[in-house]
Amino acid sequence: MPKNKKRNTPHRGGSGGSGSGAAAATAATTGGQHRNVQPFSDEDASIETMSHCSGYSDPSSFAEDGPEVLDEEGTQEDLEYKLKGFIDLTLDKSAKTRQAALESIKNALASKMLYEFILERRMTLTDSIERCLKKGKSDEQRAAASLASVLCIQLGPGIESEEVLKTLGPILKKIICDGTASIQARQTCATCFGVCCFIATDDITELYSTLECLESIFTKSYLKEKDTNVICSTPNTVLHISCLLAWTLLLTICPINEVKKKLEMHFHKLPSLLSSDDVNMRIAAGESLALMFELARGMESDFFYEDMESLTQMLRALATDGNKHRAKVDKRKQRSVFRDILRAVEERDFPTETVKFGPERMYIDCWVKKHTYDTFKEVLGSGMQYHLQHLYNSAAFKARTKARSKCRDKRADVGEFF
Repeated sequence: MPKNKKRNTPHRGGSGGSGSGAAAATAATTGGQHRNVQPFSDEDASIETMSHCSGYSDPSSFAEDGPEVLDEEGTQEDLEYKLKGFIDLTLDKSAKTRQAALESIKNALASKMLYEFILERRMTLTDSIERCLKKGKSDEQRAAASLASVLCIQLGPGIESEEVLKTLGPILKKIICDGTASIQARQTCATCFGVCCFIATDDITELYSTLECLESIFTKSYLKEKDTNVICSTPNTVLHISCLLAWTLLLTICPINEVKKKLEMHFHKLPSLLSSDDVNMRIAAGESLALMFELARGMESDFFYEDMESLTQMLRALATDGNKHRAKVDKRKQRSVFRDILRAVEERDFPTETVKFGPERMYIDCWVKKHTYDTFKEVLGSGMQYHLQHLYNSAAFKARTKARSKCRDKRADVGEFF
């Protein structure tokens, strides 16, 4: 993280680089080898892939949801043994086998805390990811980028994740900007680049460079002609959405001066995306605007937006949209989201959300936290619950340890007087 990041943004941390990057940030979120896989979903099917790929008959430990503890003797050793096999298979001659191995490792890291195991093998894993990103086709590149995201999450902020980013960052950037690469690969690389930079970067110059890379992509969706009322979606729209969301995530860790600069550049252009015929683009633009208003008002309590009347009219229309040409599911989703966005822009209000993990609760009370949580949940899927529980358990353990240390210190002090 850049040294001069905003102090009122959510802490991403883990102490000394150990622990879950996703959990720390949010405290402040496939079948067999012969079919294509969508990232971040259908993890049970990917378990079959692992079993088929490696020959193991019982890979169920990878699919566990929640904070189960490895109580049975040998279970952790079995898990690590399987992972070693998958790491070896990332070098296989078969692209399908490499892809399945990458997905298997990603699913394991998303659902278990394996910091010590991967710390010893981070260079090997990084080399495998680099090779698959450079030489692989679309699905393999997507699997490699997804694994890179979870690898940085597991390592957390620190020198280890910085090294991963330094190695993979230039390759991710190249794929994102490569018009000949598949849209799906570029989309996943954009999310990965944003997440890894959010966790790992300690170079303000690199942060700015990443923002500019993402900007160069999503701004292509901005309304170009004044006499056009609707932005028609293209095959690139999904890429633009991912770049916008990754850019918004990184905006939350920028220094105040850079935030002001970006707000000036985009505040009057971003609303044009609300007229997109793609519901996901409309929602991404609306939530980004809500977050930008939150940042602006956090810096200046009397922040004034010149086109407020026009903007609120657009938001109100989307919050009450009854367009018969749009799918009912899309309209319901859109109306629900834009009611909250309208409240944020007009009334500076955020409807607090409660996230349950085990017996615990986490409260999301601002757009910055919501966007951070949503991003990491997209990457980790159901494993998000486990990472949150790990964070809670780690925090409780540290608190208990600190309390015991204080007691020992007091006893030592008393002893000195006798």
